[in-house]
Amino acid sequence: MPYITGLTKHGYEFHLISFEKPDRFKQHKAHIQSICDEVGIHWHPQDYMHKGGARGPMRLVKRMKQVSLYLHKRHQFEIVHCRSYIPALVGLRFKKMGVKFVFDMRGFWADERVDGGLWNLENKLFKTIYSFFKRKEKQFIANADYTISLTRNGKKEIESWETTPQNTKIKVIPCCANLDLFDVRTIKNEDLIEAKNTINVTEDQFILGYVGSIGTWYMLPEMLDFFIELQKSKPNAIFLFVTGEPKENIEKEANSKGIRSEAIRVISVLHKDVPKMIALMNASVFFIRPTYSKKASSPTKQGEIMAMGVPLICNSDVGDTDEIVNKYHSGVVVNEFSVKSYQAALNQLGEFDANAIIQGANDYFSLSEGVKKYASVYSEILE
Repeated sequence: MPYITGLTKHGYEFHLISFEKPDRFKQHKAHIQSICDEVGIHWHPQDYMHKGGARGPMRLVKRMKQVSLYLHKRHQFEIVHCRSYIPALVGLRFKKMGVKFVFDMRGFWADERVDGGLWNLENKLFKTIYSFFKRKEKQFIANADYTISLTRNGKKEIESWETTPQNTKIKVIPCCANLDLFDVRTIKNEDLIEAKNTINVTEDQFILGYVGSIGTWYMLPEMLDFFIELQKSKPNAIFLFVTGEPKENIEKEANSKGIRSEAIRVISVLHKDVPKMIALMNASVFFIRPTYSKKASSPTKQGEIMAMGVPLICNSDVGDTDEIVNKYHSGVVVNEFSVKSYQAALNQLGEFDANAIIQGANDYFSLSEGVKKYASVYSEILE
């Protein structure tokens, strides 16, 4: 939504088709509609009624195709912009009708399903579905007027495939951050005092932070191991989780490693309040499973953390994360999950300039720059 809102200011008119789960739709409909009305986006929300089984998603694709073709007959679209693989199935149909096709792939979706354990290739059905989408992936890239990759690493991988045409156009646009919201200058001293009281920490405590869901990709045991090493030099350190994850899940894992519950804080806040929680952190950490599909991954939290001037500890082999950290001197890259590597990272934590980290976020993760890149893609394919 922030991207297409920004693109309306470049003279583009949008018809937005989305599939909404009933509870979330009821909760957010008025807010989203007001954003659309303000900038002239025509929103066509559809019911996401997935009752399970392999046929459910295909029924949604059929509905998506029907609605989009109905609208096309009335408005004659010049571009169809497909966010990820499922909408791109419809995008191929539009391409055959002479409409420009942007494949905004958002990562290697089919491989993420396998790497994340959602599709077991030992199961014949999942293997068939995976093979189908890998074939389609090649068709999307070969037929798209432009493909959008979140990372340079992902772009390089695509270009290495024998099936990728030599003249394929790929633009790298990372997951950008709202730098108006994640702006340390907007955090007042009373905000910090309130936040510290909320999580019950004192001025002299070192706060290591984690932001966002944990799910299947983020390596909680290894991050807790890193915290154990931190506690050796800073015994009163606190590990703050700003997440919707159940508190008992995190504390159970921490207790299994001998970490006292008093050293763990878990809090869930509205998105608008995340910046002041990050502002409390002396450093932040995220370790992501370095699987094949993660070559194309761009964690949104990286830009948000950097925008607040907080140094980051992360692992290598995930998208462009390590390249960005090294380029902008915004933290430490851990190349292996070991005590020796954790200690080396901790020894470097005092070497970072908050202002330089913030500047790195502005250079790389600016939403306005992301909008400009999308606008350049539109302009080029319409020429």
